[in-house]
Amino acid sequence: MAKRSSQFWAILLFSVGVFMAQLDNGIISAALTTINRSFDVSANWGAWGITIYTLGLAISLPIVGKLSDRYGRKKLFIIEIALFGLGSLLVALSPSFGFYLFARVVQALGGGGIFIIGSSHILSTVEPDKQAKYLGLLGAMNGVAAVLGPNIGSLLLDLTGKWHVLFLINVPIAIVLFLLGLRKLEESSDPSPGRLDLIGTIILSLGILSLMLGLTNIDINFAESLTRPNVWGYLLGGVVLFTILLFFEGKMERDRSGDPILPIRLIKQPRYLMVLLIGTLSGGLLAAMIYIPSFTEQVLGISAENSGYWMTPLAVAAGLGAGLGGILVSKRGPVFTVIMSGVIAAIGFMLFPLWLETRWQFIVASAIAGVGIGVILGAPLNILATEGLKKDKGSALASLSLLRQIGMTLAPAIYAGFIARAFNNMGTLFAEKFPGILQQNLASVTLSADAQAELAQIGQQMASGSSGVSEGQLSEMLQAIQDPTLKQVLADSVTEVTKMAAQTGFGGLYWTAAILGIGIIVGAIILIPLRKKSLQGGEVKEETL
Repeated sequence: MAKRSSQFWAILLFSVGVFMAQLDNGIISAALTTINRSFDVSANWGAWGITIYTLGLAISLPIVGKLSDRYGRKKLFIIEIALFGLGSLLVALSPSFGFYLFARVVQALGGGGIFIIGSSHILSTVEPDKQAKYLGLLGAMNGVAAVLGPNIGSLLLDLTGKWHVLFLINVPIAIVLFLLGLRKLEESSDPSPGRLDLIGTIILSLGILSLMLGLTNIDINFAESLTRPNVWGYLLGGVVLFTILLFFEGKMERDRSGDPILPIRLIKQPRYLMVLLIGTLSGGLLAAMIYIPSFTEQVLGISAENSGYWMTPLAVAAGLGAGLGGILVSKRGPVFTVIMSGVIAAIGFMLFPLWLETRWQFIVASAIAGVGIGVILGAPLNILATEGLKKDKGSALASLSLLRQIGMTLAPAIYAGFIARAFNNMGTLFAEKFPGILQQNLASVTLSADAQAELAQIGQQMASGSSGVSEGQLSEMLQAIQDPTLKQVLADSVTEVTKMAAQTGFGGLYWTAAILGIGIIVGAIILIPLRKKSLQGGEVKEETL
């Protein structure tokens, strides 16, 4: 009974902690403009409130994973919660923009490792037949919080008018988690001999920082970005530092002169490397969710203030999918579950360009994609990353989460490129499509003599250009139109052409997301023989697909 009670408290505390930390990663987006205005900074500078949080998460993941293995998950959970609560309080009380950025780093260092600590604690203390279910629950908290963050942020901002509330709300929750963690959690750890690898920790931190800075500097012109020094320079620096780290860590492991910060034994295994690749692709799938509000606004005509709420079907489906992933792992195994995740996600994202025209179709398509994303969030990859391990579970999970974070950072630049190219082609699209759409819309209305005169004048302007009329010229024409009926017809025609451009851009985006889903399927199939070879001797039960 005591063990069951301990498990209950562990799952509850970790679930709430994961939800709170992940929620904060998205909740700030709703208040970014308000925060920038309060500190009187530009949008480019204000975006560092998100960027620096992402950098802090990436740096903290492998370090917290190793420390939790070495010194105990209960201790690290309590420290992480304390740091996150303190960081949240400091953000809310920030007297300047520089202090605000510092406080965001403190928040990230606290929030980054909670999911890793919770997952490794479950894998170390819970019976194998229950692990998938509990990991699925943590994954559900992670996924739902990521999607609901902007919506909850908007709601709190509307109710209070103060962006500080978005961060102050974390403080009492963190205090409760801190106190309950001290009293209710049992300790678990994988004690390691030798001194802690401080030099490796510093090299790893600098390498991740350099790599993530390079990735975050990539913009919508992906190929062009790679030619800029603030991209390739940082990326090259990251590669050099990681190369140095691998040699250093390998020597430390061979000499047994310390406890390497990186799980070198795992990184040498093709099986684990394939799990990391699948984790990176899953990060790219998660990043596709970011564009749901823009899609509903530009393609479905949802108002900007309501577009964020249309992420709800995907959020609910992701939560259900994470639970389903835990069930599938228990019944059919982790590889089968990863394959099903890729299949469901690919189908859901394919429906966007192939089928989706109405709002109810959007709900269906986004819910299917959400289930696919949710399935892979919690149990299957975490179990694949740690199966057969007697120690270093936290380090293994941390490396997986870091690669997923890299996927989430890299994919938006690729996705945004499709949208940018589509809207850059608007001039050609207007020249080709606008006259026909305008004639079609005019057929359903009766214009006055004055309106017909204005229309004739517009026709002359359009005919005078060799390449047709541009979007900017149409905007000027709309301003000059006096007849309300003609003005409405013109506005509707412009909206239709703009929608066509948006559909083209988002079509490329979601086809790419579907391809990532297919990549996950292929990776999981390749993983089957690698896993069988790596885990011989009955350590893992083979799966039947």
